[in-house]
Amino acid sequence: MKTAISVPDEVYRKADRLARRSGRSRSEVYSAALREYVARHDPDEVTEALDRAIEELAETGVEVGFVDAAARQVLSSTEW
Repeated sequence: MKTAISVPDEVYRKADRLARRSGRSRSEVYSAALREYVARHDPDEVTEALDRAIEELAETGVEVGFVDAAARQVLSSTEW
């Protein structure tokens, strides 16, 4: 889908520079940035990602209680 947006000049320059350095198009850079932003601000997606990570750790034999406590400590100090 195509859309038009306005971004500050400095953001545009930095995104353009990143696209050139990484060999990607500006559209790819903007899409990746927006995808990450949406994921970070969707509480259900964050919860699901944490749940998956804890399940994967449990399968490897890592003490999940410690991981759970550490995750809760990080989350309690994170601005939502």
